[in-house]
Amino acid sequence: MKNLFDLTGRVAIITGGAGFMGPKHAEVIANYGGIPVIVDLPELDPNKVAKILSDSIKKNVVGYTADITKTEQVQGILDFVLKKFGRIDILINNAANNPKVESTGLTGWARFENFPISLWDEDLNVILKGSFLCCQIIGSEMAKRKSGVILNVASDLAVIAPDQRIYRQDGLPGDQQPVKPVTYAVAKTGLIGLTRYLATYWADVGVRVNAISPGGVYNNQPEEFIQRLTSLIPMGRMADMDEWQGAILFLCSDASSYITGINLTIDGGRSIW
Repeated sequence: MKNLFDLTGRVAIITGGAGFMGPKHAEVIANYGGIPVIVDLPELDPNKVAKILSDSIKKNVVGYTADITKTEQVQGILDFVLKKFGRIDILINNAANNPKVESTGLTGWARFENFPISLWDEDLNVILKGSFLCCQIIGSEMAKRKSGVILNVASDLAVIAPDQRIYRQDGLPGDQQPVKPVTYAVAKTGLIGLTRYLATYWADVGVRVNAISPGGVYNNQPEEFIQRLTSLIPMGRMADMDEWQGAILFLCSDASSYITGINLTIDGGRSIW
């Protein structure tokens, strides 16, 4: 049964790989024999992140700098990986703009009535356009080779609406209350649509396409926010940093060889309450 989860020699491109959860995705891929390629913007220094992770887990982790909203740079990712490894087996679309309302206090401008069109374009570019380009360029290579896995990282907010009450701050008028911006939920919902589309589009050429919709992860959020959020979760807590890794491994490995087009919700039960 262990062989079902064996990723030995398989190459995985992880966008947004130098961010909050990207290194955790890379870690589980590497620990099961795969070769993760962490892709991110230059200011996040994916090469440095890859080196730190590689030294920590004693596995081969590679960094690559690129802007996935630019076609030629996505093509560059593919060319680099094929030249270095001669194959591409897994694409994890993980990149996203995701401002932390509970930490940054997005007031006023983040509310729907005032939301800037420039930020609408920027957020959807990263999550939707970036994922589209990676699927189009890297996924097409998989389709040509008749083998591959695409995993889109969506969100519990692609399944349910944001509960803006958990961000409320006492003493602020209604039009100044912080909220989760509209773009995150819209773009993550779009990722699930892209998942279903490609799962059927490439079903006959050996490319499986799935999504996960994780809930919140503990990351030193304010205690009041944690209490409000966990009261909405049947399991009574947020996720720990490592608790998405099993789902990542399952959906990227042969353990899920007859699964395509699903969205696996990992939220402690929040979306069913």
